[in-house]
Amino acid sequence: MKSLLRRAAKKGKIVAVKKRLKYKRILLKLSGEVLANRETGECIDPARLAFMAERVKKIHALGCQVGIVLGGGNIFRGLTGSTQGVNRVTGDSMGMLATIINGLAMMNALEAIGVPTRVMTSIEMPKLAEPFIQRKAIRHLEKGRVVVFAGGTGNPYFSTDSAAALRASEIGADVLLKATKVDGIYTADPKKDPKAKKYGSLRYETALEKRLKVMDAAAFALCMDNEIPIVVFDFFDGNALQRVVRGEAVGTLVSEKG
Repeated sequence: MKSLLRRAAKKGKIVAVKKRLKYKRILLKLSGEVLANRETGECIDPARLAFMAERVKKIHALGCQVGIVLGGGNIFRGLTGSTQGVNRVTGDSMGMLATIINGLAMMNALEAIGVPTRVMTSIEMPKLAEPFIQRKAIRHLEKGRVVVFAGGTGNPYFSTDSAAALRASEIGADVLLKATKVDGIYTADPKKDPKAKKYGSLRYETALEKRLKVMDAAAFALCMDNEIPIVVFDFFDGNALQRVVRGEAVGTLVSEKG
């Protein structure tokens, strides 16, 4: 009887926490470059990977449904492939494979700390990951599994930002969270221009008109068409991710109202 009461109380607490979340289903976009350690030369730094997994675990424990898109720039960036004698289509294909490597690494890091995770990829490789199927992805999220969407869109000429906006639209995410190394969108690069000012909020149209480089135009436009707000924030701020999903003013919000 006591065990039943404890389970009921625990379930009640989880429901209460979910009600306090502003964003109950999110798409988290992470740069592949934040996984790398330039000092050691490691493409995937175990310490950084563990740090990212712990941040995801905290919001997952709140009852938030989490989808993740990782870039592949720590391993190979398609746009720079031309400087290495690789054409754009081949380079983008290599970049998409890099995101799958990062996705598998993230899955391993999350499951090592008790977070059930699935990798779904736009490029079929059944021995390594599940193919992306929209309904199945949503079912994984509903069952409390983190889903890592790898392989980009599966097509060249589209960035992982565009892939994040696409997957956010397909899973019906409440928000797209763009994690960066700075705490929002600025009028200029704050590391280069001390006079750069931070935007608290922006309209989609303004972000497109000003050609703000925090995300590409296709990603902004797709989120605008599907009315998915974008929050740009500093992932290395230990509490930022939790505060964002609770609806606190963190980073820069890009939305219809601005």
